[in-house]
Amino acid sequence: MAKRKSGSVGSSFEDFLAEEGLLEAATEKAIKRMLAWQIEQAMARGRLAKIEMSRRMKTSRAQLDRLLDPVTTSVTLHTMHRAAFTVGKRLKIELV
Repeated sequence: MAKRKSGSVGSSFEDFLAEEGLLEAATEKAIKRMLAWQIEQAMARGRLAKIEMSRRMKTSRAQLDRLLDPVTTSVTLHTMHRAAFTVGKRLKIELV
């Protein structure tokens, strides 16, 4: 096993993904899955059907389906913001 900088033996899953060149894509997908799940949960709490959600967002049902699809990562920041606003939430993005 490889020795980590901290002195512990082994490596983290994150280290493995980085070494394989997969960390960025995996992180992107994880963030999108969480966002889609949070929006779906807020829609359920508000008893908001997809057709009504898309109407309030002033977008198509297909666009909403892309937003809620956990594996489709090509959603604009504008669309994410509108979805959050529509369910009474605020989109917060930060660099860490």
